[in-house]
Amino acid sequence: MLSVSNISLRYGKRTLFEDVNLKFTPGNCYGVIGANGAGKSTFLKILSGVVDPTTGQVIITPGERMSVLKQDHFEFDECQVLQTVLMGNKKLWQIMQEKDAIYAKADFTDADGERAAELETVFAEMDGWNAESSAANMLSGLGIKEDSHYRLMSELSGKEKVRVLLAQALFGNPEILLLDEPTNDLDVETIGWLEDFLAEFQNTVIVVSHDRHFLDAVCTHIVDIDFSKIQLYTGNYTFWYESSQLALRQRADQNKKMEDKRKELQDFVERFSANASKSRQATSRKKLLDKLVIDNIQPSTRKYPGIIFRPDRDCGDQILNVENLSKTSSEGQLLFSDITFTLVKGDKVAVLSKEHSAITSFFEIINGLDESDSGEFAWGSTITKAYLPNHNDKYFNGDDNLVDWLRQYSTDKDETYVRGFLGKMLFSGEEVLKKSNVLSGGEKVRCMISRMMLANGNCLILDEPTNHLDLESITAFNNAMKDWKHVALFTSHDHEFTHTVANRIIEITPKGVIDKRMTYDDYISDKAIREIRESMYEGSVVSLK
Repeated sequence: MLSVSNISLRYGKRTLFEDVNLKFTPGNCYGVIGANGAGKSTFLKILSGVVDPTTGQVIITPGERMSVLKQDHFEFDECQVLQTVLMGNKKLWQIMQEKDAIYAKADFTDADGERAAELETVFAEMDGWNAESSAANMLSGLGIKEDSHYRLMSELSGKEKVRVLLAQALFGNPEILLLDEPTNDLDVETIGWLEDFLAEFQNTVIVVSHDRHFLDAVCTHIVDIDFSKIQLYTGNYTFWYESSQLALRQRADQNKKMEDKRKELQDFVERFSANASKSRQATSRKKLLDKLVIDNIQPSTRKYPGIIFRPDRDCGDQILNVENLSKTSSEGQLLFSDITFTLVKGDKVAVLSKEHSAITSFFEIINGLDESDSGEFAWGSTITKAYLPNHNDKYFNGDDNLVDWLRQYSTDKDETYVRGFLGKMLFSGEEVLKKSNVLSGGEKVRCMISRMMLANGNCLILDEPTNHLDLESITAFNNAMKDWKHVALFTSHDHEFTHTVANRIIEITPKGVIDKRMTYDDYISDKAIREIRESMYEGSVVSLK
């Protein structure tokens, strides 16, 4: 078991959190959430001993092993891939190294023989004879093919290294597992494998993630860092979000009787429990919601941006017609070819590809920012586009403050009007006087969303809209897109965003297009479509999204 007692962390006058007392027990997965800068990753570093708290202590049951997902992608560059995974169980790895050193001695002594026998006993007790096969199976499950298992880590791509380091953290059944953003750079199949693994994991997991679908699939509890406190709640992320919003609405309704409020909360818990009981995660763990105390539900103090898209006019019948578009990268890689489709009213299309640069190139072409090698496209005369690019640094080269930066994209130059759009994205007071060239990645995206809202477009084109955003902004953006009644083309690594927004899937490949009117979950789980996808990429050099 892992527990923290009276933990506080202060940097000068700033307090991240104080008087934290929590217990993390086996069989549960705890999702750590909080606004950017709240201290999520720092809390994990305190648990792992990398950062010392200002006060308090971390207590681990003697003999239990903690494993942490490493963030340094170059630490093991001179090691073989399989060895890197085995190093995840330090004790077992040390035994293997000591054994090999003894057996390699030219002057093998009786004392060496006795020590080797001791090591062999411990090695067998730790299931050491199956260690390499277990590590290899884990690598294969994470998409690292067998012919890469004996390569050096330095020979792998960055995305492959992420998978190996994840296998290292998972290897050897640690009693406590700490994962900071484990789904970064993983494709949907690998994330699904990880969800299955963690849903069946019998020990303690503590995870930081911005992936709401992942948090919902694996978490039994939410650890919320907010206003210098850390609170523990039963349930997954969606339950925490919906219950906190319900409690917030109830608090705002001063005239509602306490009995009515309690009944509303009770109905909500029962409804959620009934839905959750059908999920893989709920059936593989204790049904903790049955024990939920209604009074534990508290309103969130988070601020959610106001993302509201209002088009100047509806779309006409002619929206977008694409005919035989093809594009090769500057390096000579065929990104896509023979892309043909037509958009109709109400289409909210998730654009997929195993090579993300293919999607970015396609979006730039239909926005007039690049040219195709062949083919053509035509927008309807009623269409006004609002584009959110994946890379936005070129928009923030000047030293204008945020009001002046946004004003250049507005027909109404009134400062109060422009400030209103910045305010919707949580830039208030003196913040709007920040220079545009000193913004963080998340602040830049929020400014670009303000710019999109000003455009009043009836066709939204979004290239990874959730990148750099915190959970609050992602949730607000997701809700806005679910409510959007017009046309959208988008791509996103966020599973929940894609599944809940898209009503059509278009995958662009080197051998043409796959075009299906269905949800994202249905698309990725369809065996026939999976076989078509594999054939469309066969023989092509791609990097997994």
